[in-house]
Amino acid sequence: MSVPYLVSLLYQYADNLAFLLLAALGLMIILGVVDVINLAHGELIMLGAYVTTLAYHRAHLPLPLCMLLSVVVVGTFGMVLERTVIRRFYRDKLGALVATWGISLILSQGMLLVLGPSLIAVPLPEWTLSYAGYSFGGYRLLLFAASIVVVVAAWWVFYRTRLGVHTRATMQNAAMAQALGVDTRRIYLYTFGAGSALAGLTGALYAPTTTIVPLMGTTFVDVAFITVVVGGGANPILGALTSAALLALISTPLSSALGTFAGRIGLLIAALVIIRFLPRGLSGYFADLQRRRMAAART
Repeated sequence: MSVPYLVSLLYQYADNLAFLLLAALGLMIILGVVDVINLAHGELIMLGAYVTTLAYHRAHLPLPLCMLLSVVVVGTFGMVLERTVIRRFYRDKLGALVATWGISLILSQGMLLVLGPSLIAVPLPEWTLSYAGYSFGGYRLLLFAASIVVVVAAWWVFYRTRLGVHTRATMQNAAMAQALGVDTRRIYLYTFGAGSALAGLTGALYAPTTTIVPLMGTTFVDVAFITVVVGGGANPILGALTSAALLALISTPLSSALGTFAGRIGLLIAALVIIRFLPRGLSGYFADLQRRRMAAART
């Protein structure tokens, strides 16, 4: 196996890792903290892509500003959804599932009726790198860098801020956290808004790379749910990072050798095997391992 091919494989791995991380992180944070499976996550990603595209073509704003606008708009929309719809279903998981599914249909079909079947795409920045006959898109490397920055920022908020302490307390025991003075309703509001903002960021970042259509969210949501299932909700940051890294490691060589379809099949098989032996996902396994070590240290 030649060095240039290994470099190409590493580039593909970074691209797949970024895609899985960005697609799944917001969904996993909402599941881990709020304990709601958000079936409208793909449509929130779609909404982010639409905001970026409309702001770029109709308001003629610079692309970075369009992306920032998407984060703000979709994050605010997510908080409105939490206040008006999601909050009513915290004790009814099946009801929340149906409600978010209904929201996804309203968003996709509403966008189709209002703006038509497609939009003119945002032009992809023409950044390319070449090595030994291989050509690499510089924007894909930027996506990888953005995914790492997003994970680091989420980790900092979770483990280095007062809001993060309250959020982790709410995850572990919401009733106890509320008894100690934590406003859990506000934590749920902020969490759903943050997860929605991350979905909007994903749509904004990938708007130059994909066709802008109302059903584009399905491209992201299937791999996002696979990543979430494998990662588990015990620790959203660790779960998203380890799950995306492992699944990208499985799908990259399969996609490179046999095509994208084989890579997706590999993801599904890997998810089935991992969940068979680790029902709580990778983050649940690491949490159980840490508890066993702490118990052993006390004895």
